[in-house]
Amino acid sequence: MNQRIGKAERRSSETSVKVEINLEGQGLARIDTGIGFFDHMLTILAGHSGFDLLVECRGDLNVDGHHTVEDVGIVLGRAFAQALGDKKGISRYGTSFVPMDESLAMVSLDISGRPYLHYETPQLALMVGSFDTQLAEEFFRAFCNQCGITLHVRILYGSNAHHMLEAAFKAFARALRQAVALEKDVDKIPSTKGIID
Repeated sequence: MNQRIGKAERRSSETSVKVEINLEGQGLARIDTGIGFFDHMLTILAGHSGFDLLVECRGDLNVDGHHTVEDVGIVLGRAFAQALGDKKGISRYGTSFVPMDESLAMVSLDISGRPYLHYETPQLALMVGSFDTQLAEEFFRAFCNQCGITLHVRILYGSNAHHMLEAAFKAFARALRQAVALEKDVDKIPSTKGIID
């Protein structure tokens, strides 16, 4: 089986981002964004999806974390789309419920070619460490827009923002793993239209 690997870079006056992803990996992660909790979430994404993931970002953290988190989402989405290639043989859909202590999150997604995000959470504490919790939505939206997936993220309940976001990222990872898994007919586009676009 050919390795499904994607690489992307983006440089602006606000950030410099490099991402490499291998969908046939072992869940290995090398993450450095300058935001500790975000690094933790991306490490979880690699570990629970089984993707090998390299993320390096230098951003204007003297302003805040917004550009760093959003731009990592952009570049990761581009690398993921490249790794998927023509999407032949993929399962396409994935859904996962993940509990973490008092919290429960659900993610359901479709590698549809159509970017859409529904993001719904209870009220979260504003910060977890140096991570602005509002930026989780920006990350998911940037990822969706670049790789063309329909993504529903719901944190059903919880009280600890760290637990709630961690459950969401774990559910996202496991849903992605389901969706990119290869079916028996690896030459078939998983759409009655014959294309995913």
